[in-house]
Amino acid sequence: MCLIVFAWRAHRDYPLVVAANRDEYLARPAAPAHWWVDAPELLAGRDLEAGGTWMGLTRRGRFAALTNYRDPSRHLAGAPSRGALVREALEDSRPAPATLQAVQASADNYAAFNLLVGDADRLGVLESTTGALRMLEPGCYGLSNHLLDSPWPKLVKTRTALARELEALPTAGPLAATEDALVAGLLALLRDPAPAPDPHLPATGVSLEWERWLSPAFIRAPGYGTRCSSVVLRDRKGRTRFIEWTWDVDGELRSRVEHEFAAGTA
Repeated sequence: MCLIVFAWRAHRDYPLVVAANRDEYLARPAAPAHWWVDAPELLAGRDLEAGGTWMGLTRRGRFAALTNYRDPSRHLAGAPSRGALVREALEDSRPAPATLQAVQASADNYAAFNLLVGDADRLGVLESTTGALRMLEPGCYGLSNHLLDSPWPKLVKTRTALARELEALPTAGPLAATEDALVAGLLALLRDPAPAPDPHLPATGVSLEWERWLSPAFIRAPGYGTRCSSVVLRDRKGRTRFIEWTWDVDGELRSRVEHEFAAGTA
């Protein structure tokens, strides 16, 4: 993933809400979110080049997602794919804090990353560049290609929009209509193509031209861009929805999938 905003126990009806964009080279093959044949517990998209994933869920209630840390000087030649970390975190049977501690011990083997791992009780983040492991309190957070809640314009804008969407949820009325409106609102904020003004661009070691291209929530750049947008909703009873829209090379909708299941019922 390259932009993840999420609410952890910030709304009484939805302990977990996630809105995320995956940005990647357009030529890199990938499969949309599905239940994996070789790992039936795991629901995720799949990188068809290295075999891992960027974000996923399990029937047991696990959640994991990863963003790369943007700094060309930290390139690690020959490093294993970071997508394997997400799969391993999802398949791990230990509580989320123990999973993150295990990854922390081997983080230097990988190019720089941020890893989110959660279960029914805890959600935490590991920043490989700082070595910091943090279990999160209830609230709304954002993670892009830097550190948790770095004040990048697109992160702040999208995280603020997520909080507003949750605050606007009605306290009464048809649940299905409320959820569908929330999903539509989250997908709309992920589709925002507006670049940040030059004075507010981060300096991550790429050219100014690329900083501009990478600054919107929804990216269209030469050979690179937002490949899919995903929304995860989990309610108090564990009912979980995973909606994913996949975009073609022109940034137009190519496909959409939705999965719904009861977490913890495997």
